[in-house]
Amino acid sequence: METNLILEGFKFMGLGMATVFAFLIIMIVCMNIMSSVIHKFFPEPQAGAEPQAQAQTQQDNKKIIAAISAAISHHRQG
Repeated sequence: METNLILEGFKFMGLGMATVFAFLIIMIVCMNIMSSVIHKFFPEPQAGAEPQAQAQTQQDNKKIIAAISAAISHHRQG
């Protein structure tokens, strides 16, 4: 009787592991399909648009640095 229970335990363990493995495979396939659909409808921006965005970012960074510097000097003064 004990051997029968041990074999049943191994059967349930194998069934559970197979179920998890199958779910993970299905999830990976669905994620790959979803990724291809996203890239099809929302392509990445072209490389030609980057210099304008980079110049705008640098200008914004200068404004942020100036604001932080002013705040620090005001804090140090009292």
